Amino acid sequence: MRRVVVTGLGMINSVGNDKETSFKAICDGECGIDKISIFDTEGYSVQIAGEVKDFDPSTVMPPKEVKKADRFIHLGLKAAGEAMADANLPEDTDYERFGISAGSGIGGLPSIEKNSIILSTRGPRRISPFFIPGALVNMLGGFVSIEHGTKGPNLSSVTACAAGTHAISEACKTIICNGADKMLVVAAESAITGAGIGGFAAMKALSTRNDDPKTSSRPFDADRDGFVMGEGAASLVLEEYESAVARGAKIYGEIIGFGESGDANHITTPSLDGPARAMKAAYKMAGEPKVDYVNAHGTSTPINDKNETAAVKELLGDATPMSSIKGQIGHCLGAAGGIEAVVCLMAMRDGILPPTINYTTKDENCDLDYITEGARKAEVNVAMSNSFGFGGTNGVLIFKKI
Repeated sequence: MRRVVVTGLGMINSVGNDKETSFKAICDGECGIDKISIFDTEGYSVQIAGEVKDFDPSTVMPPKEVKKADRFIHLGLKAAGEAMADANLPEDTDYERFGISAGSGIGGLPSIEKNSIILSTRGPRRISPFFIPGALVNMLGGFVSIEHGTKGPNLSSVTACAAGTHAISEACKTIICNGADKMLVVAAESAITGAGIGGFAAMKALSTRNDDPKTSSRPFDADRDGFVMGEGAASLVLEEYESAVARGAKIYGEIIGFGESGDANHITTPSLDGPARAMKAAYKMAGEPKVDYVNAHGTSTPINDKNETAAVKELLGDATPMSSIKGQIGHCLGAAGGIEAVVCLMAMRDGILPPTINYTTKDENCDLDYITEGARKAEVNVAMSNSFGFGGTNGVLIFKKI
């Protein structure tokens, strides 16, 4: 079987606009969650989120072209550009054997909301001609492929909060099956809008700690009351191992296992069985290695954190360190799995485990080592990353240091 390695990384989120700044801030326990500034939250029960700050989309697209793409595409272009530069690809790269695998849970929600308002207030003739091509989820891959000239498979995963993880596993499968030699993965989300916040709030899925944004997302803590929405993007360059070695590429790690499953249980309430089966599938594919770190889905919701804890204990016991970075950056929905995969690989590179912040009150159902006393130095040879989404869709990745 062809082996797949990661040779380039990019990331943007509420604590940093590049991978190095973001990773340092995450490990330092900084929190990017604050009062929402993107829209007026008066009358909303939830008024907090993890917004990307100081980002100018004209740095990734010509100013006249910015309006043709939704914000999630702007963020994806930023992360993809960083990953491609990081990969340092040779001039003779065969771009017909270089594909794209994109992921987003919702896609262009700001454009959908804006043009729906225009439709109802000004009529159909005033809808932007850029609305549809700028809002479709697969246009993330479309814009990125045009920017970088990749002519191989152009795939998209739209699997809620597992989309970023599934985009990575789909890219990995494409290389394993010889459909491409290289794949650029990009996962992006920007759904901090009135409809996005209002919709999740109506489900009672979000934290309502409006007066204390910095401690609102508290994975595994007994007083957690819901997730906090974040936005951002991540990108990874995947390559077939032999060709990466032959060109002297810097290798962050190898993807040695991935697992996918469906809950077949409830459209929004996660099960324990589904995530556990996805973890077991990835673990079996990886050869049942000793796992040194688990980057948890860890949403700060009552049911997910309890079930994920139980599933990890069933598979790995209670000694494996596990943390969630959603206290720092919020839950970036379809981009979360991509961002967390990048964090796993950087943790492996630097030998440091990012902390779970805002953990103050123990929950008897959440009793693992969540790395709650700040980042921890540790040798990381194998790392697992979990992602679970609405609709009962689950994805797990396992990375190994080379």
